[in-house]
Amino acid sequence: MPNPKRRHSAQRGAKRRTHYKAVAATISTDAVTGEAHLRHRAHWSEGKLVYKGKVVIDNTTAAESGAAE
Repeated sequence: MPNPKRRHSAQRGAKRRTHYKAVAATISTDAVTGEAHLRHRAHWSEGKLVYKGKVVIDNTTAAESGAAE
């Protein structure tokens, strides 16, 4: 396995790492529910998992039937 013959300077490593930046997550507002959520992620709203304005999982019926028993 190849290894460097000489030690790299700290400046060389720092120059390579200058392009690593922390970026804040982009937050969007759902057109249907009006809730803020991370882009390209499903989010829970009133017991429903919503993605792109469509219900993916609906847990409200399971919670209501469990409470009725």
